[in-house]
This record gives sequence, C-alpha cells and structure tokens, in this order.
Amino acid sequence: MSVSQSGSTTYTGAQEGANAARGLWSSRLAFILAATGSAVGLGNIWKFPYITGEHGGGAFVLVYLLCIAVVGIPIMMGEVLIGRRGGRSPVNSIRLIAERDKLNPMWRMIGAVGVLAGFLILSFYSVIGGWAASYVGTAASGQLVGQSADAIGAIFSGLLSDPLTLLMWHTVFMALVMVVVARGVRSGLERAVSILMPGLFVLLLMVVGYAMTTGEFGRAAAFLFQPDFSKLTTSGVLVALGHAFFTLSLGMAVMMAYGSYLPKKVSIAKTSITVSIIDTGVALLAGLAIFPIVFANGLEPGAGPGLIFQTLPLAFGQMPMGSLFGTLFFVLLIFAAWTSGISLLEPIVEWLEEQKGMNRTVSTLGAGLVCWALGIASILSLNLWSDFTPLGAFAMFEGKTIFDLLDFFTANILLPLGGLMVAVFVGWVMSSQAVKNELSLSEPMFRLWYTTVRYFTPVAVAAVFIYNLL
Repeated sequence: MSVSQSGSTTYTGAQEGANAARGLWSSRLAFILAATGSAVGLGNIWKFPYITGEHGGGAFVLVYLLCIAVVGIPIMMGEVLIGRRGGRSPVNSIRLIAERDKLNPMWRMIGAVGVLAGFLILSFYSVIGGWAASYVGTAASGQLVGQSADAIGAIFSGLLSDPLTLLMWHTVFMALVMVVVARGVRSGLERAVSILMPGLFVLLLMVVGYAMTTGEFGRAAAFLFQPDFSKLTTSGVLVALGHAFFTLSLGMAVMMAYGSYLPKKVSIAKTSITVSIIDTGVALLAGLAIFPIVFANGLEPGAGPGLIFQTLPLAFGQMPMGSLFGTLFFVLLIFAAWTSGISLLEPIVEWLEEQKGMNRTVSTLGAGLVCWALGIASILSLNLWSDFTPLGAFAMFEGKTIFDLLDFFTANILLPLGGLMVAVFVGWVMSSQAVKNELSLSEPMFRLWYTTVRYFTPVAVAAVFIYNLL
C-alpha cells in the first residue's frame, strides 16, 4: 500500500493481485450484464407499469427519468467505487477504506445495512418469484382462457391461500438462485447472466411485438411519453424518486459486491450510466408491452399491484394466442426475478467467504437456507398467519403482516438509509482525491458528479426517507 502526495491511498500491484485472485468479471460487458440483471427485476416488469398507471403516465415517467439522473446514477457510481476500491465484500471494503484513510471504522455499517436489506428482500422476493413460476404453468395449460375477472381473481387467491404450493415454488426459485451463486463469479454469475439477460430482452421484445398488433400501441405510447402535469402530485414525485432508487438495486450492497469484481481498467462512470440506461429502457419497454394489452381489453392502467397477476391474466385469457404470450410473459418475469435474486444473495455469500472462511458452496448453502426459512414466514403470512400483525400496536405498522413488514422495513427504511449513507460517505468522508482517482473523470464531469452526490442526492433521498415514515 502507498500514499500519494495528496494523502489519498493508492493500490499496489500485490493488492491488485489479491483482488484478482477472488475472481474478476472477464470484461466490461460481463459487469454490465450482471449489474443490469440485478437492476432489471420485478421492479421493472411488475412495479413500474402499475405505479406509472396509478400516477398518470407521461409526467410521472419524465420525473422518474430525472430522478434516475440525479439520484440513481450518482449513488450507483458511489457504490461501485466503494466496492472496487475496497476489493472485498461490502462490509470489508468499507472497513479497508476506513483503515487506509484513517476514517471511523463504524462506517462499515453502510455495508452491513445493505447486506441485511438484500438478504431480507430476497426472503420475500423469492416468494413473489414463485408466483411467476406458478403462473407459467397456469398460462401454458390454458387455465386463463375465457375466464371472467372473478375467476381470474380466484386463481390468484387460490394460489396465495395454499401454503404448500407456495412453499414448493419458493423452494424451486431459491434453489435456482443458489445453484448459480455457488458456482462463483465467472462460472456462475457471469455465465448465468450472459444467457438470462439476452433471453429476457428477446422475450420482452416478443411481447412488445405482440402488443403492437393490438391496435392500442399508439395510445399506450402517448400515455407513457406525453406528459400531463395536471395528473402529477407530490406523492407521485416522491414515488418516482423512491422507485428510481429501488429499481437500480441501490442500498442493497449489490453494486458494492459486484464492483469488488470490477477490473481497474473499466470506467465506473460509463458502466453505471450504461446500466442505468438499459434498466430504464427495460422498464419503458415493459410499459409498451403491458399498456397496449390493458387498453385493448378495456382494463384500468392504474390497477395497482394486481396488474400483473390479475389484470393481465384476464387479458391473456381473452386475446388470440393468449396462452402462448401469457406463458412467454411469465417466463420473462421469472428471468427478471432470477437475475435479481442472484445479486441479492451474492453480498452475504461474499462476506461469509471472507469472514468465516467458508468455501463458496458452503457459504451459499448456509445463507440460502436461512433466507429460504425466513421466506416461509412470508408464505404463512399470506394465509394461515394472515391475521398475525406482530407490530400492530404501532400506528405505522397497523394491519401489516410479516410479508408487509419485511417489504416496508426494507423499501422504506433500509434502502433509503443505505443510499443516504453511501452519498455522505463518498461525498463528504472519503478523500476527494481518492474518489477522483477511482472514477478517472475529466475535471468538469467530476465536479458535476461530486456536487450532485454531495448536495442534491442526499436531499432527495432524505425527502423519500422522511416521506415514507410519515
């Protein structure tokens, strides 16, 4: 280890070699596919279309794009920067940076908060991934054909009320995630995303191609891209801000973990911007795939969370070749959930390898089984424990089941808190010269990013954090 004249720590060849020994992405494209796989998930295919529908369309999309630029990209660059500079798991990367630059070691809690958030999210995310897996068979077998809205609702309600079926699909989904993560960086993560991400794009384009034949594609495009600011509310702005944060997998330690495998020669700024653009493009394509089908069948674009599992299945049941395209759509949903699930398990596995000296297979099996067991509580909260509200005595948590609490606690507390701490750490705590050296940006571009991450980003994230707690 050596120190430059500015006082910032730089890498030695030995340290670079140690990082490489852990495994590195083979190329910039591999990192982009992996990071995009993490970012592109249920948030893009399931959540973005329904919150866009709820908040009026085009004006919401415009605000969302602005939030990606002001909040999403700066924090993503900060997380990848931390991961690559530390070269270890999120917790240990920050610990090493703190040791080198003589900072308070408590800053490692940023990594701990992110790892915890990702682990908790995966426990119930896997349950939702199981819903998608179940619906592949439902659509393929023709069970949706000609069904009424009540019948479609009964199919979904029947799934949620059956704990054994939910457990089976939850187990299948977690097993798929664990198999990939156990194989390591190149043989597991990189190989999986190199197949799943192109497959996801092809499936999405096929569904968009079908949507173009419905006769309502123009109306859907206008809904998404023609802003009507009279429909935009303060709540809509804050939802857009929060979703921009969530959709890029920020605050979950994922980008720190993936950044730790990033070669020094790869530009953090270019890759972060590329990942953000692709992720946003997928969300918009999902809107163009879903809203023409919604409009063509006289359905409501603001149908809420049931849009994917109740509203769209109704449409698939009424349209020509609906079973085929319904099946393709839910396979697409599984691919999106799978790539995100892989990234959510990776940070805790990476930490167990370093901290506990476990090999890759054992650490994956241990973390995966604990996550799977926690997911059982979410499953039971949908049926047998549906009346159990552990924190119901508090007004903020009134009526919230275990599933609801995990969702609320991660999305509204841990993720914004983690993102806020990342912005403060890279913007105010780390040496500005060290940050500049890692990013390798031109002086004007660095100043733009640095000003944004120091001032605008923390204020925006704090606004979301406070709003969600009110």
